[in-house]
Amino acid sequence: MVLETLNPMHYITSLVPDVMPVATVPILLLICFLFLIWNQEETSSIPGPGYCMGIGPLLSHGRFLWMGVGNACNYYNKTYGEFVRVWISGEETFIISKSSSVFHVMKHWHYVSRFGSKLGLQCIGMYENGIIFNNNPAHWKEIRPFFTKALSGPGLVRMIAICVESTTDHLDKLEEVTTEMGNINVLNLMRRIMLDTSNKLFLGIPLDESAFVLKIQNYFDAWQALLLKPDIFFKISWLCKKYEEAVKDLKGAMEILIEQKRQKLSTVEKLDDHMDFASQLIFAQNRGDLTAENVNQCVLEMMIAAPDTLSVTLFFMLILIAEHPAVEDEMIREIETVMGDRDIQSDDMPNLKIVENFIYESMRYQPVVDLIMRKALQDDVIDGYPVKKGTNIILNIGRMHKLEFFPKPNEFSLENFEKNVPSRYFQPFGFGPRGCVGKFIAMVMMKAILVTLLRRCRVQTMKGRGLKNIQKNNDLSMHPKERQPLLEMVFTPRRSTNKNQDV
Repeated sequence: MVLETLNPMHYITSLVPDVMPVATVPILLLICFLFLIWNQEETSSIPGPGYCMGIGPLLSHGRFLWMGVGNACNYYNKTYGEFVRVWISGEETFIISKSSSVFHVMKHWHYVSRFGSKLGLQCIGMYENGIIFNNNPAHWKEIRPFFTKALSGPGLVRMIAICVESTTDHLDKLEEVTTEMGNINVLNLMRRIMLDTSNKLFLGIPLDESAFVLKIQNYFDAWQALLLKPDIFFKISWLCKKYEEAVKDLKGAMEILIEQKRQKLSTVEKLDDHMDFASQLIFAQNRGDLTAENVNQCVLEMMIAAPDTLSVTLFFMLILIAEHPAVEDEMIREIETVMGDRDIQSDDMPNLKIVENFIYESMRYQPVVDLIMRKALQDDVIDGYPVKKGTNIILNIGRMHKLEFFPKPNEFSLENFEKNVPSRYFQPFGFGPRGCVGKFIAMVMMKAILVTLLRRCRVQTMKGRGLKNIQKNNDLSMHPKERQPLLEMVFTPRRSTNKNQDV
């Protein structure tokens, strides 16, 4: 009797009905123990899904892979609020769409690093190389001045004439992007224009536009697919093969162009006439300041940036113009008042306020890059929430632009920019130490291309094919799904007293 009293298992089994196997008791004890551990887990003060013994991190990462980064961020912010904790690859990740919190992250240097799969970034060549997803702050600081110099000053002014020339040339050969039904593949047209303008200002080597545009599309698909993949994905060779081939295809073509650039520089008499972005990088490599791999990646990123994002941005803008003819008429009247019959020039840029407001409202209402990914380099506190060093941060600026300040946040309306908008509420390019280095030249390019195109053409969508009907992927960025007839438009020549303005 004494032994039975001292044996707790005897007491427990005595409470269990005889019909229950004795082996079930340890299982029940284990379940109770795990339940206690679950309840004893540190409770986060930040809203979001629960940890649930490690199941929560697996589910949240899985949602990013399944839905895409943009869609997953919108889901979590809509479900839990504007400051949410989730996990990616087991790492704590905050999704933020509150303007004050977004502003805090953008302005501080300890958020200049990015995050992503190391193996994925290595595969696409961005791991500690280039500028876009370089997550080594020291290396990024060494590279950024080359981009800043190329995208500002004289280069920015030259880009205006380049955009006018390229847009005019491509409108003169629309048959290259015209479908069998006689409609224009506008997205392809914009990609060709963007590639041509980037090449003329930054590299200056002839290339096959059609083939190169396709290589860029495939590279972007690989970048988007591999950015957040778990390490186990890269151990299965057949899963990675098509992405590795897409990356190799573009990088190989780029290396050939850069080698041609080297040969050209070795034979020219006056280097000053050829000192563009690629030249500066090549000479930096010759001095031992940069590796060949970094030079190739920097040129590649400069060449793909506009065809990847600005082309889609302009495509969405043309759709919105077609859907809002009154806005189009406003812009045309302003263009005629400011410029008359001549081409756009640098002095015209600040006077095209309606065009500028249209660009801003388009980027707010239908963004392409609607999120920014960062990593905390030190402990911090954001709006009362503790942030540990190493925490991943996703700024959901696309959602932020529809939550605060704007009088008609869910409508496309130029009234949203009739008054000056404080920078904390509208950040399509980001700001601060890691804001988009090309934001000023991007505005110049969009204005120059839109003005040149609208002076020559009236754009129309096919009946029943508006922006809301276009199927889109919202992953690393917002892109229309390719190979759908909804991407086609009709360009109608405008009447003009200037013969050179007829399509």
